[in-house]
Amino acid sequence: MQKINLPQASGLTSPNPVTLVCTEKPDGTTNLATVSWWTYLSFNPNMIAYAMAKTSYSGEMVRNNKKVILTIPGAAIAEAVMSCGSTTGRNTDKATEFGIELVNVEDSAIQIPAHSRVAIVCSLKEYHEVGDHYLYICDVEQVYGNEDEEALFAWNGYGKVAPAKQD
Repeated sequence: MQKINLPQASGLTSPNPVTLVCTEKPDGTTNLATVSWWTYLSFNPNMIAYAMAKTSYSGEMVRNNKKVILTIPGAAIAEAVMSCGSTTGRNTDKATEFGIELVNVEDSAIQIPAHSRVAIVCSLKEYHEVGDHYLYICDVEQVYGNEDEEALFAWNGYGKVAPAKQD
């Protein structure tokens, strides 16, 4: 073995599940941000965690609104998911810009992509500074699933997104 840096290790441990963090903007529209790290924390009570850069607009919306939906996007929107990860929602309606159809979720003002394999509706419990990111710890309120959608994963340390089945 040879010494490598943490970003290189990220590439060697691919694939990682890709998540679209869906938040409500002040104008009531939904913002979408791509992250490739989240985890289940507890099944009793149901809790998850995910990390986002401190500068993330979506992170700001979660801290303000205390509500978020994490979705596992379907393969049909792979290109748009990559674009959502490289564009700020501060001045852009990403769903419109990248052609992502949004649908309503019961009892939530936040919409999600129609092509989602899983949607995890959460409320923010707490967040912690972890270097250049914040770690968001969330209580899970509701979970929805669609087995007909093929989940996306981040490959090569987030160099591309694709289903786990590689040709």
